[in-house]
Amino acid sequence: MEAAFQWATKEGVMTEENMRGIKFNVQDVSLHTDAVHRGGGQIIPTARRVFYAACLTAEPRFQEPLFLCEIQTPDDAMGGIYQTLTARRGIVIGEEPVAGTPLVIVKAYLPVAESFGFTQHLRQSTSGRAFPQCVFDHWETLNTSPLDDGSKAH
Repeated sequence: MEAAFQWATKEGVMTEENMRGIKFNVQDVSLHTDAVHRGGGQIIPTARRVFYAACLTAEPRFQEPLFLCEIQTPDDAMGGIYQTLTARRGIVIGEEPVAGTPLVIVKAYLPVAESFGFTQHLRQSTSGRAFPQCVFDHWETLNTSPLDDGSKAH
């Protein structure tokens, strides 16, 4: 059972990625009385399929990685930053003015999937006056089901 659990959680049911934040409660196990039929070759693949079936019936959700994006810009270029972040599902979490300068540091969360081409788009919308730095910050659960056609997670 432990080997099947390790196998199932290392190669998830939907994307063959590691599973996170999952728990299985094993309520009952019935093994065959004959020792030949209860070896690892029979139990491990069967238990793995049971773990996969339990995942699919438990309303699974995906998690996506998010960057913490720090953008340094003059305060008159803020409109382009908000426009670019909104178009890419970014969420501004703070603005800090740099003392003694007309610069502002904007901190935002940006999904990694939306970050491709972000720097170029940001520079276009601010006439090259914004300078972003992105680092991985955390994982966030998508609210939509990957089993629903047309959803963001699908």
